[in-house]
Amino acid sequence: MHIAVNTRLLMPGKLDGIGWFTYETLRRIVADHPEHTFYFIFDRNYSYKVIFADNVVPVILKPPTRHPILWSIWFELLLPAKLKKLNADLFLSTDGFLSLRSKIPSCLVMHDINFEHRPKDLPLLTRLYHRYFYPRFARKATRLATVSEYSRRDIINTYNVDEQKIDLVYNGASRQFFPIPESRQEEIKSQYTGGAPYFIFVGNIHPRKNIVNLLRAFDLFKDEYKGAFKLVIVGKKFFLNKAMELQLEQMKHKDDVVFTGRLSPSDLNDVMASAWALSFVPYFEGFGIPLVEAMNCEVPILASDVTSLPEIAGDAAIYAAPESPGKIRDGMIRIVREENLRESLIEKGRERRKLYSWDNTAHELWKTIEKVLAEHA
Repeated sequence: MHIAVNTRLLMPGKLDGIGWFTYETLRRIVADHPEHTFYFIFDRNYSYKVIFADNVVPVILKPPTRHPILWSIWFELLLPAKLKKLNADLFLSTDGFLSLRSKIPSCLVMHDINFEHRPKDLPLLTRLYHRYFYPRFARKATRLATVSEYSRRDIINTYNVDEQKIDLVYNGASRQFFPIPESRQEEIKSQYTGGAPYFIFVGNIHPRKNIVNLLRAFDLFKDEYKGAFKLVIVGKKFFLNKAMELQLEQMKHKDDVVFTGRLSPSDLNDVMASAWALSFVPYFEGFGIPLVEAMNCEVPILASDVTSLPEIAGDAAIYAAPESPGKIRDGMIRIVREENLRESLIEKGRERRKLYSWDNTAHELWKTIEKVLAEHA
């Protein structure tokens, strides 16, 4: 079979949650299925690091898809012709995008539909594109997969998709995330926080991630707890960050907030594994890969009590309402002051993390692909 794959986001050094899903599943799938030819379709020059096996054929289809107008041109005009030329038997897209004009059977991974619930978190054109095309993509796809039962029910109910058509394929977390010795933790704390213990946030920095209320909560925490704690924020800044920057300027304890930018996987493991706790309190999340990364690093979790996060973290986290800085502050205080709470959460995380591995993710995604291939054999 000829399987064409949308690999626009397969860019080493720039991988986010969806990028890591694409990277980790594809490198396993192509290795496990040498009987198939996989055409990786890039929208720009690619790295040979992501040509994982001899049965992968790289294809460049420019221009780079940097905004909604180019998305439409690429997916609706250029891609259908390319798929036909490749004689593709199936089109796999792991980033939620599809071509409405292509008649080739398709397997679509739709991670979440946060823009249906929080449209103002996106720039206007991006918002309009997503809200127009995603319902059509969901109905057009031969089969869908998504990364949590929360997202599965959300897509079914919002887009009126047959529940038999959409499969649950949990995310994993890289094996590069693991505990590190206390001596190394002290080195990392010395490097990033002057030796102080810290809460960590990991993720792209945009409004949905709720950095504003996290900063407010940390200010309240510092007012109540006089120890030398800091807040470390890891991630790339995106759009619509004026509210966060204003909140940062208004903080009494802004000097205790450290922005690292994007980190390499090895550096991120060191910084995650040296944290006192993960403070991950977004308004909306389809899965929340940092939760599993924290479990793998044996770091306790403070998470939002909404969307998919209680499903993913289970009893390995304590929870707070994301709209309430006071509740988030209370969670921080608990993790610092309650005797044995950290150890209990870490132990529960050791069990919970067994549910999530990229091997399982790739296996489940391949089962979805096989269903499409079987239907159109």
